[in-house]
Amino acid sequence: MQTATPAAQTHLPQTTEPRNPGLPLDLDWVMRATANRSAIERRAAQLPTRRSVKKDHQAAWLARAISCIDLTTLAGDDTEGRVRRLCAKARQPVRADLLKALGLPDLTVGAVCVYHDMIAPAARFLDGSGIPVAAVSTGFPAGLSPFHLRVAEIGESVAAGAAEIDIVISRRHVLTGNWQALYDEMRAFREACGPAHVKAILATGELGTLQNVARASLVAMMAGADFIKTSTGKESVNATLPVSLVMIRAIRDYHEATGFRIGYKPAGGISKAKDAITYLALIREELGRDWLSPHLFRFGASSLLGDIERQLEHHVTGAYSASWRHAMA
Repeated sequence: MQTATPAAQTHLPQTTEPRNPGLPLDLDWVMRATANRSAIERRAAQLPTRRSVKKDHQAAWLARAISCIDLTTLAGDDTEGRVRRLCAKARQPVRADLLKALGLPDLTVGAVCVYHDMIAPAARFLDGSGIPVAAVSTGFPAGLSPFHLRVAEIGESVAAGAAEIDIVISRRHVLTGNWQALYDEMRAFREACGPAHVKAILATGELGTLQNVARASLVAMMAGADFIKTSTGKESVNATLPVSLVMIRAIRDYHEATGFRIGYKPAGGISKAKDAITYLALIREELGRDWLSPHLFRFGASSLLGDIERQLEHHVTGAYSASWRHAMA
């Protein structure tokens, strides 16, 4: 197994990819986007049933999954102490002796994601690691605060040290088919982010149909999103394989039309190592190897890392440890 590329060289999309400038809203393209639910669900149902990868190949895929995790804490009782422990886990996501045995002593997660008030502590605890701080913004998770405050919140988070901003769209614009309003909103958010790259959270569990997911994905990318993301993690339905397939194919269509690669982030409900491999396989088959890196793919997760660490420990030692030994913070 080869040593991982240093974190600072891979995590930010703008260091490896031309940044998506967006394009004028093309309503004809948006309205042409459809989704065949039965075909999508059949395709998605096939993925977890395939024979899984084993041994060294499995360990390599799981290490790649770790490098693509946005390690997250978004709780009302977050403290600097919790964020410090989370950042320590981000810097060394797996026990040092296991990383050495795997030949990956420098492996880290993709980013640490926090609320605005925790940006400064996170940046301090991650200093020198090359791991970026991501912040949720724009009235997360509902996105229903006054518009000028949502835009101002982005600016405050960038000024505080966030290199990535996870924004939430106004779901009502999608549900009412007001694509111009969604485009204008997303464009304003992108401009407010400045040098920080922006992940557009579509809250797909609240958009009603897969067709709405496809169209919202296109509009967000046209408005300049660097990533599109499934969920806040707070909805009743979060990341699913059918939704992921729709969003990934929208990314593929956008790339074929414009030449710009947009990142993808499934978030919420992905907690098992085997599920992480399924998502990586989907990305590999639909988008190709270029997307299998943290500058174009992220998991929004925390408990996922604990299960992956258990699997890697079993791979190295032949024994499973108790899950409580792999706390995140």
